[in-house]
Amino acid sequence: MILGPGGSPDRVGADAFVRPASEASVSLTPRCRGNATIGTMTPDIGLHGKYIRLEPLGHQHIDGLVTAAAADPSLYRWSPVPQGKDEAAAYIDTALSWRNAGTAVPFAIVRLSDETVIGSTRFWNIECWAWPAGHPSHGCDVPDACEIGYTWLARPAVRTAANTEAKLLMLCHAFEVWKVLRVCFHTDARNQRSRAALERIGAQCEGILRSHRMAADFIPRDSVRYSIVATEWPSVKERLITQMDRFM
Repeated sequence: MILGPGGSPDRVGADAFVRPASEASVSLTPRCRGNATIGTMTPDIGLHGKYIRLEPLGHQHIDGLVTAAAADPSLYRWSPVPQGKDEAAAYIDTALSWRNAGTAVPFAIVRLSDETVIGSTRFWNIECWAWPAGHPSHGCDVPDACEIGYTWLARPAVRTAANTEAKLLMLCHAFEVWKVLRVCFHTDARNQRSRAALERIGAQCEGILRSHRMAADFIPRDSVRYSIVATEWPSVKERLITQMDRFM
């Protein structure tokens, strides 16, 4: 389920992931939800699935992140993943500063079977567009678009349900609670595994941004940009549910 402020259930979660019949479309109006904003909202939302829990990232997760990242540092050739306590603390400080600025919602990924921290992910680049007065979306307190990124897992969690369920939980929240119009992803152009994973769920490649960001190996990286728009969400959700079936 999706937990709102105070731990109360909000919207659809992994315990309600059934193949939609009447849910095969995404309503874009009304988009305003007074209890689901990013700025005044609940930056401390938690998303609960069958295999993992996405809980608000905080300094209590330092040791867990250190242990998760240390399992196989070679796995993070293309991703900025903290190594050691100092880097983990700085990583969390940055994530929390973005959260406080209203541009990110960072999570620790916790495996439910043993309550172990197995990685991290976040909503970020959260956009609230300047809709003009008189437009139905003027004054809405929910994001219009966002990015999902900074996702990494410990080696033992790779090729398990963790990444698929994290994407399902986050995309459900973005499209069905915030009712965003698009979610985008960027990955290092050299990261073929990440590109293939995004294409498997139906994210659309929009092209390559040259020298877009600093890479994990400290060079200007080319980024491949993928996106999912609201009208594509039902088919993407169906793909993710089908992929989750493999772990049942």
